[in-house]
Amino acid sequence: MSTSDTRTIVESTTSTPQVDVRGPRFAAWITTGVLVAVLVLTTFSIPAAAILLGLQATVFALGAVRGPKHSPYGTIFAKFVAPRLSPTSEREPVAPLKFAQLVGFVFAAVGVLALALGAPVVGTVATGFALFAAFLNAAFAVCLGCMIYPLAARLRGTSRTAS
Repeated sequence: MSTSDTRTIVESTTSTPQVDVRGPRFAAWITTGVLVAVLVLTTFSIPAAAILLGLQATVFALGAVRGPKHSPYGTIFAKFVAPRLSPTSEREPVAPLKFAQLVGFVFAAVGVLALALGAPVVGTVATGFALFAAFLNAAFAVCLGCMIYPLAARLRGTSRTAS
């Protein structure tokens, strides 16, 4: 029995909610595009950049509260992309992904507030941090929020995989 077979058996017997790893990476690619557009817009129109970043902050908030499957980008993945893909053998727990969305929301919210209050440098830096994290996840499957999650869970006194 291979390691992936064992992992699939273990995952199917756990009660921890899990999702196809390709969904969050798909969402990270969309997020990367949106955040690049925000940075480009800051050159031409700070109000337009703030509005677009506010929309992305809303997407992050929905992902943090409802989970990756029920976020706007997760819904697009589930309805239009996943049916065209082969079944996955790789899944990941939802709780770290929700935490990563919360971290993204914090950076996006700081960015929106900074842009709205006339501090475009702070807004651009906050957007840049969110973009860096989204691109790492999209291109290299490195989820910074997911990596920080065990520490945050330990500090809160909760399980690493609880949702």
